[in-house]
Amino acid sequence: MKTTWTLILALVLAAPVWAKLPAPSDEAKAKAAEAAAKTAHGNKVADFQLCKSREKVAAHYFKTAKSSGKTTTTPTATPACADPGAYVPATAVAAVSPASPAAKSTAPATPAGPAAAPAKKS
Repeated sequence: MKTTWTLILALVLAAPVWAKLPAPSDEAKAKAAEAAAKTAHGNKVADFQLCKSREKVAAHYFKTAKSSGKTTTTPTATPACADPGAYVPATAVAAVSPASPAAKSTAPATPAGPAAAPAKKS
């Protein structure tokens, strides 16, 4: 009998867990999206740092092995490490983008990426 009452008590106390939560507000959704974007960027930065450290260790290994006379196999070709750059919040991107399609068509087209950087004069 004691076990039955314990089970009933546990079910009664667990009933609020089954209640449906209200839908999150737009502000909560925006915060969650911002947190997810920040986490994704942090993961990209960590991947970049790991890639750079692997390159550094491999270069040291090949240099040390070559100087000590060990034979090594040719290194496996891997893609270059891609720097994700600085984190830019979504709100900053939205503030910079033009508000209307008419303003977008009048803006001069500029290439994105490293080619858009001005050349240094020596």
